[in-house]
Amino acid sequence: MPFSATSAWIAIGVLLAAALACAAVIGFLLRTGLAWRLATDIPNDRSLHERPTPRVGGWGVSPVASLGIAIAAPSLWPVAAAALSLAVVSQIDDRRGLPARVRFAVHVAAVCVLLAVYGYALPVWALAFLALALVWLVNLYNFMDGADGLAGGMALFGFGGYAIAALVGGHRSFELALACASVAGAAAGFLRFNFHPARVFLGDAGSIPLGFLAGALGLYGWLSGGWPVWFPVMAFSPFVVDASVTLARRLARGEKFWQAHREHYYQRMVRSGLGHRRTALYWYAVMGLGIMLAIVCLKLPFGWQWAALGVWLAALAAACVAVDVRWRRFMLASTGSK
Repeated sequence: MPFSATSAWIAIGVLLAAALACAAVIGFLLRTGLAWRLATDIPNDRSLHERPTPRVGGWGVSPVASLGIAIAAPSLWPVAAAALSLAVVSQIDDRRGLPARVRFAVHVAAVCVLLAVYGYALPVWALAFLALALVWLVNLYNFMDGADGLAGGMALFGFGGYAIAALVGGHRSFELALACASVAGAAAGFLRFNFHPARVFLGDAGSIPLGFLAGALGLYGWLSGGWPVWFPVMAFSPFVVDASVTLARRLARGEKFWQAHREHYYQRMVRSGLGHRRTALYWYAVMGLGIMLAIVCLKLPFGWQWAALGVWLAALAAACVAVDVRWRRFMLASTGSK
C-alpha cells in the first residue's frame, strides 16, 4: 500500500494506546502491592541495583504487545500466541525458577513454530541458521536487561524503527506497522516506570518475549518483502553487538556463558561512573542513530546497504573499544586508591 499521513497517524495512535494500556497495568500492580508478590528481584553481587525491585514489567508489556499484534495483524496471531506463551513460562521462572534446559527447550519450541508457520519454503540450511539466530536473539535480549531504561529503550527504538520501515520500505505493510507500533508502545509504557530510578524491572516475562518478537517480526518483515535481511540486525545492533562480543570473549576464556556476570559493555559503563541515567541516554543516542541510518539505507542500492551495515558495525566495535579503555582506566584507578 502507498504511504499516507493517515497511516502514520494511526500507527502513532496505536503506539500511544499501547503505552497507556501497559502503564495502566503496571501502575495497578504497584498501587495494589501485587507487584511485590508476583516476582521481586533481590540484589546480589552481580546486580547493578541496590534495593529489591518488582520484576513485573512483563505483565504489562507482553499481554499488551501480544494483544496489539493479534488485533492489528491477524495473520501474525501465531507470533502473538508464541510470545504470550513465552511470557507465561518466563513468569513461572521469575517466580519459582526453572531449570535452564526447560527454558531453552521452550525457546527452541517457539522458534520452531515460528519457522514452521512462516519459513517453511526456505532451504534447510537457511532454517537451521535462522533457528540458531532467533534462539540467540531471544536469550541475548534477556542478557541485556540489566540496567535501568535499557531493554525498554531498545524495544521502543527497535520496534519503532520496524514500524517506520513497514510504512516507507519496499513492500509497505500497514498491518505490520501497527503490530510493531503496539510493541513499541508497550515498551514506552513500561519505560514510565523503568527509567532511572527504576520502580519496576522487566523480568524474564518481558525480556524473553521481546527478544522473540524482535526476531519474529524482523523475519516476517523480510519474508514479506518489507525490508532486507540486514535491517533487523541494524535495528537492534547495539544489543546484538554488546551481547555477541561479550559472549565470544567469555567463550574464549572457557567460561560458562549462561552464568550471570557483569561484563557487558553497558554494565561496565554503569560501574565505571556513568551511572544508569547517563548510560541509558548514551545508548538511546546510539539506538536512535542506528535506526535513522537503517531507514535511510532502505533507499540505497543493494551494495551500499551492506557497506553501510559494515561501517555501522565497525563504529559500534570502536565504541566497545572505547568502553574497554575507560574500564581499564577505572580499574587501575580503583586498584591504585586501595
